[in-house]
Amino acid sequence: DVQLVESGGGLVQPGGSLRLSCKASGFTFSLYGMNWARQAPGKGLESVAFIASSGGRYTTTYADSVKGRFTISRDDAKNTLYLQMNNLKPEDTAVYYCKYGTNKGQGTQVTVSS
Repeated sequence: DVQLVESGGGLVQPGGSLRLSCKASGFTFSLYGMNWARQAPGKGLESVAFIASSGGRYTTTYADSVKGRFTISRDDAKNTLYLQMNNLKPEDTAVYYCKYGTNKGQGTQVTVSS
């Protein structure tokens, strides 16, 4: 079975940083593109970053709202996906999910507040 386990969320002040991790299992991680998405209270699921993998080369895309502040990366040897989030803003407050196709983990809460 596909399992995605996110970690690294928490409470941070505006301007702060967090690094999210997602440990994947149950599929050949290195072969597939992976996505970070978030859901803010009362809103729908929003994709924030995507990383594709092809022969050791990675291609990344970002939502305009996080471009220049968030960095998605992966370690295929560890089956782990990361999201480095810098210069966090209150509007980044959400539950963050790691996604593979239609599969997603339980999420990790990120709260940006002073």
